[in-house]
Amino acid sequence: MGPAEKPHRVRMTPGARRVLEAAERLFYERGIHAVGVDLIAAEAGVTKKTLYDRFGSKEQIVVEYLAGRDERWRDLLAGRLEAVADQGAAARVLAVFEASRAWAAEYGSKGCSMINAHAEISDPAHPAYPVITGQKRWMLDLFTRLTREAGGVDVGGANEGTGAHEGTGAVEGAGADRLARTLMLLHEGALVAHGLGVFPDPFGHALDQVRDLLEDGAAAGWGTPLG
Repeated sequence: MGPAEKPHRVRMTPGARRVLEAAERLFYERGIHAVGVDLIAAEAGVTKKTLYDRFGSKEQIVVEYLAGRDERWRDLLAGRLEAVADQGAAARVLAVFEASRAWAAEYGSKGCSMINAHAEISDPAHPAYPVITGQKRWMLDLFTRLTREAGGVDVGGANEGTGAHEGTGAVEGAGADRLARTLMLLHEGALVAHGLGVFPDPFGHALDQVRDLLEDGAAAGWGTPLG
């Protein structure tokens, strides 16, 4: 999510935190539309007046629920990426999938909260909509940066016009961007398959496919082959 898309957030008092903790559990387990403010207030042990005083609306609680999960996911992912920072871009790509596998096992029994929320919130005017779409754009941007790094492309635009280092060209950049979209599809598909439970360890299957893609890219002349 870019700076222009940052949602309005509320200050977390103890009462607001209890409301949010109850809402997070209920929204994820039952769905956003199926959960009303009466139930959230009752589960949190607060009055509806307290709920509205703290959040103003159910929509704002949804924003806090999704933005909070996104922040926790990014924190987990940052730690995983930092742990392999010196191992090259290919290792960092794999680390994203490994992080998602760990997150899904602990926090994602019903699949991706963003995908689930989008099934219920399709109106761009809803205040939570940019949280949902912004998180997915952020993931695509991350994959794009990592694949461009693997392909030798300077994402900072060192060579103005092509965005490539000397010795690399637009073909590598375009190929890296296509690979990023493919990685995004594998990642999102694994999230959905995990939530549905249609076959075991979808992230393990996705990781096998990612390794093949990265090996193919290395064989084509960009990036470092996986050891």
